[in-house]
Amino acid sequence: MKKIHLAFSLMISSLLISCSQKTENSADQYVSKDSVISESDSAAVKAERKKVQEQEKAKLDKPYREDENAEEKIESLIKQAQAENKNIILQAGGNWCIWCLRFNDFVQKTPELKKLTADHYLYYHLNYSPKNKNEKVFNRYGNPGEKYGYPVFIVLDKNGKLIHTQDSAVLEDGNGYDLEKVKTFFTQWIPN
Repeated sequence: MKKIHLAFSLMISSLLISCSQKTENSADQYVSKDSVISESDSAAVKAERKKVQEQEKAKLDKPYREDENAEEKIESLIKQAQAENKNIILQAGGNWCIWCLRFNDFVQKTPELKKLTADHYLYYHLNYSPKNKNEKVFNRYGNPGEKYGYPVFIVLDKNGKLIHTQDSAVLEDGNGYDLEKVKTFFTQWIPN
């Protein structure tokens, strides 16, 4: 009986670690939306989840720049977007966010998505971190991270007007992202 209980506990722990849905509680911690963790398991499960995520994060590119002036950068992107007739996608998040890094990696390693974004958008990784919360910029767009978590996508037209905010959770599939859902999102907001 102990072997069955141990096997069941290990199986549940594995499922919880690989759970795809997330809610951002702070820049250092993720909690699954759809998992129920018992009090006795929570510390071990959280520690294992954090260890696995840290190993994965170490391997991924870090596109967010904490020291960059986001207001100035967005203003320059608006000028460029007007000249090139492109929309702007702000991928809000930070290098602390495994889902933010996964999305960046997914787009960069999927030629179809990389081309789609390069052809129709100016793409910017809008930093949100304890060191630089870019509060003024986030306030301008209604603080979507508070509602959806991170990453969250803010789509601007070529004049800098907010035309859409996208929750990333609906684009997920397992521990990554669904190609067709992401492609639909990008295609939907191509400028006319």
